[in-house]
Formats: sequence, structure tokens, C-alpha cells
Amino acid sequence: MNNRYIALIVGVFLGAIVTYLLVPNAPPPAPVDQAAETAPAETLRDAAGLTLKAVKERGYLQCGVTQGLPGFSNPDDKGNWKGMDVDYCRAVAAAIFGDDTKVKYRPLSAKDRFTALQSGEIDILSRITTWTMSRDTSLGFNFAGIIYYDGQGFMVRKSSGITSAMQLDGATICTQTGTTTELNLADFFRTMGMKYDVLAYEKNDEVSAAYDQGRCDAYTTDASGLYAERLKLKNPADHIILPEIISKEPLGPLVRQGDPQWEDIARWTLNVLINAEELGVTQANVEQMKSSDNPEIKRMLGSEGAYGDGIGLGKEWAAQAIAATGNYGEIFERNIGVNTPLGITRGLNALWKNGGLQYAPPIR
Repeated sequence: MNNRYIALIVGVFLGAIVTYLLVPNAPPPAPVDQAAETAPAETLRDAAGLTLKAVKERGYLQCGVTQGLPGFSNPDDKGNWKGMDVDYCRAVAAAIFGDDTKVKYRPLSAKDRFTALQSGEIDILSRITTWTMSRDTSLGFNFAGIIYYDGQGFMVRKSSGITSAMQLDGATICTQTGTTTELNLADFFRTMGMKYDVLAYEKNDEVSAAYDQGRCDAYTTDASGLYAERLKLKNPADHIILPEIISKEPLGPLVRQGDPQWEDIARWTLNVLINAEELGVTQANVEQMKSSDNPEIKRMLGSEGAYGDGIGLGKEWAAQAIAATGNYGEIFERNIGVNTPLGITRGLNALWKNGGLQYAPPIR
């Protein structure tokens, strides 16, 4: 062993002796307290029950919806709200109360919808709202998932002879304020090097009326919205929806940040509706399916495990939701499908195994 290594060993030995002599009472490293490490998460979960507690004490869910969009949220001639977004809220209420009628619907404009959620006037916003980064990160909201994959399009009069959005150079476009639509419109025309004028209104009915009166050449919003708004026109058959889709519009329900339990309830109610379609569980057979031998179905319907405990609900929360509204496919076809006045095909909203994008995490 050479002198260099001897000096190194001696130095380390002397340093240890000096440390012991100068700090004789130095405490040993504190043992890891496993309970302390898990306490923040448990504390957060305890605090997280506030929304569910408030909803239960109130006795009903407060759901924000549109001021009237057929197929998504629209009152019928008896004042009963119908549509995909409405059915989602009914499913949440059923999961909580076992009763899908325990919902009050708050019609909101695009401009007012976020303020209503931020202020606590509503518990969930289920109103054809596009999931964007700024809404997810800057407004204090979390999206529960995507209930409808959409994209922005244009509607024009057949008599105009326009068959493509590329023919809209110099056109006047009607749209709604307070949405992503205006920004997408600006991006599209700038990218294509075309000019346009815009007429923007706060309410959908105002936009439809202006377009129907001939105040603009085209109407732009989400394609699903165009199919719905066309039904309100004097002569729906006189109007066509152009083939171009100029944006991605993933629409979904959202909740306030800060209550992860409530976010879980919102997210997993949507997930279970999608999973139910994939597993063949329907509104008609949900009770029968509780005796299924399929372990996925057993977990979902509460005959195996206690998955409702994790979100503060009973073991049959999912069965209650499905019994109230049916699965995702049933909700789609009942409200906007090919046999409805809107006549929309599943397309991107088909299940993943059928070539679409709808896919939900498993319950296990």
C-alpha cells in the first residue's frame, strides 16, 4: 500500500474521531414515520369530501347546461331537460342518490358558464365545453373526460353555391362570443390567407336568428352544434354543413379544482358509462348482469369488491347510473344518433374497438 492511500485512510479515521468529540450528542437520523408520510394524502382526502357532502345535504346536484341546444341540453315542451349533457348529470345524480331526478339544471351562456362554476353556483358544468390547456390550467377547473369528440365547421345556404370553406373569402360569419370558436375562426382565415367579417352574439338563439335572417353568409360553431342549430331554422333543408373541420373540439364536463374526490366521481361516472357499452351492460339488463360471471362486470356493478368506497359512494353506484340513463352508446343514439332529427353517426365517438376514440380505464 503506497503512502497516498495510507494518508487517505488516516484522514478519514481522524475526521470521524473529531466529529464524535465535537458533537457528542448529535442525534441519529430520525426514523421514517410511515404514518406521517401518508398523512397529507389522507388529510387531502378528508378535505376532498366537501362537495359531495354539500350535494348530499342539499339533496340534489346543481348542473350547468346550455340555454338550449337540441341533442345536448334542451328543455322539451313540458320543460323537462333532455340531451347527452343532461343524461350525464342524471347519471351522476343516480350514482350519488340512486335517483336521477335529483338534479337542478342551470341554463348558462358561454360567457357566464365559467363564473357560475368558479363561484359554486353549480357543482358540475356539463355544457358542450372544449377541453383546452388554458381552461385546464388557468381557470381553476379539471375536466372529467371527453363525452363527445367534435370539431368546428361551417353551415351555409344551399342557394349560395358554396361547397367548401375555401370559398368563404370575404364572407361575413356569424358565431357566439365567449368560446374557442372566434379564435379558431381567426386562425383558419389567417392560415388560408383569406379575409372575413364576424358578427358575434352572446346566445346561440341570437346567432341562429341572425344567420336565418340573412345577416351573415355562414354560421360557424362545433359541427354537432350546427346539426342542432339547423333544426331551429325556418327551412332546415335549405342549409348544408360544409365538409371541412377546422379544429379539435373535445367536449366534456368539468369541475372545480381542489376536491379530488368530486373530480373522481365526475370522471368515473363517465368512465363507467363507456365501459358499460363495451361490456354489453344496458339500461334494460343491468339488474340481470349483476349475476354475470365476467369479473369486469362484477367489479363494475358492485357484486365483487367495494370500488365505490374510493369515491365515497355505495357499492352499486355504477349500476344506479347505468339503470338511470343506459350506457354511453344508448345515450348517444337516444339524443343525437342516426335515428334522431340530428342524424349524427358515431364516427370518432364510436368505441375504440369499433374504430373510434371512446376508451375508458378499467374498474379494478
